[in-house]
Amino acid sequence: MLIDTPAFIISEATLKTNLNTLAQLRKHAGCKVLYAMKALPCSHVLEMAKSFVDGFSVSSLFEAQLARDVLGKAGEVHLTTPSLIAQELYELTTLCTHINFNSLSHHELYAPIAKTQTQIGLRVNPKLSFLSDNRFDPCRPYSKLGVDIDTLWQSNLLEKKEINGLHFHTVFSAHDFTPLLKTIEKLRRYFGHQLAQLEWINFGGGYLFQYIDNYQPFIDLVTTLRKELKLDIYIEPGNAVVGNAANLVASVIDCFESEGKNIVILDTSVNHHPEVFEYQRILDMDLHDNMGKYAAIIAGGTCLAGDIFGEYRLRQPLHIGDKVTFHNVGAYSLIKAHRFNGHNLPHIYAQTSEGELRLLKHYGYQDYQQQWLMPT
Repeated sequence: MLIDTPAFIISEATLKTNLNTLAQLRKHAGCKVLYAMKALPCSHVLEMAKSFVDGFSVSSLFEAQLARDVLGKAGEVHLTTPSLIAQELYELTTLCTHINFNSLSHHELYAPIAKTQTQIGLRVNPKLSFLSDNRFDPCRPYSKLGVDIDTLWQSNLLEKKEINGLHFHTVFSAHDFTPLLKTIEKLRRYFGHQLAQLEWINFGGGYLFQYIDNYQPFIDLVTTLRKELKLDIYIEPGNAVVGNAANLVASVIDCFESEGKNIVILDTSVNHHPEVFEYQRILDMDLHDNMGKYAAIIAGGTCLAGDIFGEYRLRQPLHIGDKVTFHNVGAYSLIKAHRFNGHNLPHIYAQTSEGELRLLKHYGYQDYQQQWLMPT
């Protein structure tokens, strides 16, 4: 099948492999799994995921509405956000099974209303930083994410049984469980027997389960907590579900030289994966070869000077009409993509386990027009 580019291609086989990994982890550890929709809320992904997970985790009213559209009345929907809006609270309580407040002020304001419909939790900031880059660190100095663990301890909310559970999220793209073990150790040191007053603890996301070889520390930890504290344990993988399950295919639309460097222009842009620009991330590209004798700056087709994917080495020069593929772009790419310069969003395809491609969604001028045409 010929595909139109730029094309965002979701691999159903990889997605199923990741979901099966989590399903086995859920079985052996006895934990509950929520897919974190913020990574990629594509309904095709949600429909595939829902039979492998206990529900979805969401961060907004729109995500909660979409989660419930897919799940129907079955399945859990957990909301965790620093941007809870009073006018949306009632509708959120009709959609969500669990609401985790981000601050004591929000808990004081909204818990009396929400607890009549949902389970109530608090996001805690354990004040343990495992990341060197503050842009990714939920526990950075002066963090906006969660209640400071010392403040929570002083509030005595756990002892008063005013919350059903705790939520924390401390890592990004972790390849082992050391941060998790240290976080639980600190929580137990602070709250001790008070944790047994809870009904659940949510470990959040950030662990790339598909790249972790030894699950035993996680299984042992969950088993111990469930046995000793008699509570449920949740995890919220997002990247671990879709990160390596999608590729971005683009076509070369121009090649030229600039001050001795080869420039290759694609029909996609960093605006289709904004974290390339935000964090100067270098994507894996299929044609890159460290030993390649040709170097080229691979750039997007917008007017933004910094619309550059990076300098790659190639075995052969690229020409107009050639295609390149960026791998492992399933998470935090399409969900952040936009139409700067009026450049269209990528076509979305599903690739079956047999390798067949099926067009899921195509955006046209009508979508762009609907966004920007104002009623008169």
